[in-house]
Amino acid sequence: MKHRALYRFDKELRKGFELIAGVDEAGRGPLAGPVVVAAVILSYKKQINGLYDSKLLTPNAREKIYYEILRNVVSFGIGVSGERCVDQKGIMKALFSAARTAAKKLSPQPDIVLFDGNHKIPGLHLGQMNIVKGDRKSACVAAASIIAKVTRDRMMKAYASEFPAYGFEWHKGYGTPAHYEILRKIGPSPLHRMSFLRNL
Repeated sequence: MKHRALYRFDKELRKGFELIAGVDEAGRGPLAGPVVVAAVILSYKKQINGLYDSKLLTPNAREKIYYEILRNVVSFGIGVSGERCVDQKGIMKALFSAARTAAKKLSPQPDIVLFDGNHKIPGLHLGQMNIVKGDRKSACVAAASIIAKVTRDRMMKAYASEFPAYGFEWHKGYGTPAHYEILRKIGPSPLHRMSFLRNL
């Protein structure tokens, strides 16, 4: 099972660090809605079956594993940067801001933060390690990816009731052909990232 390899990775890392946190995001590329970052310190007393990169799981599997993660965490935190923050600061600064918020909510604070990707989180006064495709290598990063994805998807479903014409419950703000067609017909909502719509 794939999740066993993820736990083996974390086990090796824990030889040098007592508490490790995984940090990952959801919503970096959509045309609308926030970017959401989760930070997770897992308990390793029990392995979570099916834990893996959130993008490769079905919505039903993500929801099920989401609750399993919450039952097996030492601590977790969530940070959110909205669409206006993305427009004003750019997606990477907005993402880093949400990552700092998520990591600072962890209690106790971790000895090392594993951040998915190849950029360090500026201004975070904790030890950091970058892991490219970390949600497919580390259990705590995979857990963070699922927490972030489920949280953001729920936010977009809630926004769908406020802006029913846009179909946010289906595409979650991503640039699908149907989403672009809606934008061409009725224009953007207050949730849209105007900096992402320049080529519309």
